[in-house]
Amino acid sequence: MLLGLVLLLCALHLTARPSWPLEGRSMTLTCETEATSQQLDDQLQFCFFRDDQALDLGCGSDPVLQVPTVWRKDSGSYWCEAKTSAQKVTRSPRIQIQVQGVPVWNVSLETQPPEGQVQKGKKLVLICLATQGTGHITFSWYKGALGLNLETKTQRSLSANFEIPRVTESDSEKYYCTADNGYGPSVSELVSITVRSPVSRPILTLKVPGAQVFPGDMVELHCEAHGGSPPILYQFYRENVTLGSSSAPSGGASFNLSLTMEHSGNYSCEADNGLGAQHSEVVTLNITVPVEDREELLTSGILEGLLGVLGPTIMALFCCWLKKKIGRRPARDLPRSPPRPVPQASNYVNSAAPLQGQSVYENVNVVSGDEIYSLVYHTQQERQAAANPLRTHTEDQDASAIYFRLKNTSDTSVTDVDYEDAM
Repeated sequence: MLLGLVLLLCALHLTARPSWPLEGRSMTLTCETEATSQQLDDQLQFCFFRDDQALDLGCGSDPVLQVPTVWRKDSGSYWCEAKTSAQKVTRSPRIQIQVQGVPVWNVSLETQPPEGQVQKGKKLVLICLATQGTGHITFSWYKGALGLNLETKTQRSLSANFEIPRVTESDSEKYYCTADNGYGPSVSELVSITVRSPVSRPILTLKVPGAQVFPGDMVELHCEAHGGSPPILYQFYRENVTLGSSSAPSGGASFNLSLTMEHSGNYSCEADNGLGAQHSEVVTLNITVPVEDREELLTSGILEGLLGVLGPTIMALFCCWLKKKIGRRPARDLPRSPPRPVPQASNYVNSAAPLQGQSVYENVNVVSGDEIYSLVYHTQQERQAAANPLRTHTEDQDASAIYFRLKNTSDTSVTDVDYEDAM
């Protein structure tokens, strides 16, 4: 029995796998002996220690101890011991185990919302990230080029968050973060944070040359929102129909308009910077008609109304007067006033004898509204045949046929009217 214990004391030693464990990884400890418990005729219990303190897993019959995760704080002097049921104990030589840490590397700062754009009053999250690094990492966040420290926290993680619950315009600045696990801090790049404000309700102003505006005047529509982050897109409307748009970084935008009578109406504008559109109040523009234009419009309206009502009556009276005037003219006088156009043969026959006609033409234009009528009349004298010798020249009877043509020159329509009167 004594010999067996001597062999045990000479053969016991501790090994670690890996011999240089990495932080955050596992490690295996083995208490080895060349002698077996059967040779010693006894059951051995193995215990593991670090820096004179027993490991939390306690003692057991298994000479192998699996440590799931080691950290740099686990570095130290390790050894093991074996004891019999008779409480005979032997210990292994000590070994030094240095847990290797991985320095923090490739630190970056990310934001939520992304791209560093956040609306005023909303939450901003600054996320500090490390690609690699072991152990406890201390994260710190800084504001501005001078590096005003905002927050510091330590945790066993490759990322950490810092939140600003409700951002204000003063939070628009450059930010960066650092991460350190004992090997020296690693610094991120600067990230710009822009706090954007929604636009306020815009004000529409009409800049006119005088107290009254007339056709031909130039009016300037100016729309401006006094609050809101640029750039701001302005749009101009007349009766909810878009007139034009313009983008401006500050000071509002303008739209020029050369006035006509059709430009009277209600105007408004809209401002939008991507955080919600706002509409202005409606502004009414009244265009004044000049005095001379009003007189012309009044005169034209009265004349048009009179011609529309009295036009047919005047035409009828004129036709009757013209027929009587022509009917009283002696036949012998007709050649003294040669007709204006080339004489044409009449289409009307009042006897079987050959006809000898004389044509007289007149042209009268009558205006009614947008329509212009032309009155053309044609007279045809008929002489009795020479075969009747008893008739004298004075007894010759002239017959007048009056032919009227009413022509609407606006639509090229023609109306023919015949009046016949035996003289």
